[in-house]
Amino acid sequence: MTITSTPAEIRPARRVTRTVLLALLVLPGLLWAIIRLFGWERGPLVQLFAFTPYAAGWVLIPLLIAVIARKWLIAAAALLAAALLAVCVLPRALPDADRGPSAGLPLTVMTINVYIGHADPAAIVKLVRDHDVSVLALQEFTPEEMWGLSAAGLDRLLPYHSLADVWGTTGSGLYSRLPVSATGSTLSKGGNRQAYATVQPPGATALAVDSAHPLAPYATSALGDWRADLADEPATNSTGTPHILIGDFNSTLDHAPVRNLIEQGYRDAADTVGKGLIATWGPYGDKHLPPVTLDHVLVDKRIGVRDVAVHGVAGTDHRAVIAELTVPTA
Repeated sequence: MTITSTPAEIRPARRVTRTVLLALLVLPGLLWAIIRLFGWERGPLVQLFAFTPYAAGWVLIPLLIAVIARKWLIAAAALLAAALLAVCVLPRALPDADRGPSAGLPLTVMTINVYIGHADPAAIVKLVRDHDVSVLALQEFTPEEMWGLSAAGLDRLLPYHSLADVWGTTGSGLYSRLPVSATGSTLSKGGNRQAYATVQPPGATALAVDSAHPLAPYATSALGDWRADLADEPATNSTGTPHILIGDFNSTLDHAPVRNLIEQGYRDAADTVGKGLIATWGPYGDKHLPPVTLDHVLVDKRIGVRDVAVHGVAGTDHRAVIAELTVPTA
């Protein structure tokens, strides 16, 4: 019987090869974590970084392999990547100790991208009715969607409005159960209309509400306008009217421009109550992309957040986000 074995000079080469391959497996996660931590995403990375929560889960695989293989230096690098991404992602799944004021007037708001007017009007009206929604924001809002919502009875539930309905993807609208003033819409640099209004709850301070819809970073050529649209969203003013931005921001909390916007005096409602990882968009058409969180309710820090829920709506690839808020009394 002949016994064969790997020649001694080959075994070290194989060990080196395995070590290099494992290091190459860890490196993307480490680079991802560093870029995310410092907000350095640029070019094609902007779209990719919407999937950061998935990357945070993936880095655990090379970490486990490195530990099993006893490659301690590589395991340390993988652990660093996992820790950095956990710091960036996990807080969204944990309720904040500070949810804002708990005393005041309850107010429920809802946002839904109606996908070029294809969303089921009856389903939207049912959500408004079932959840006692006082303010509704719509994006990709078309005349056809407006007619459908009216026929489904939305005008009876929310009789006040500020509408910028446009054929295609650029329209938006606001409906309110409460009286509104200072209505209108702005045209963003990226070409989307953003309806706005001042909403007056009874016995409470007036609220400035915008149906936010920055341009999507669909290509590297659009990134300048995407960043400009997010930078141009209204900032809060501690002595002025409290602001609420609700809509499809075409950004997740892993994009630096939307984090910069929030740092100007807002809180993300879903993040605040530990539901910030619930996906609101995707998959899109025949592109089997993992779902991500593009739709947000951003509220002035003078406004409290009680709860957030996400609901699917037939006819659109976005989901409705419903936030229960507490607004300061007059």
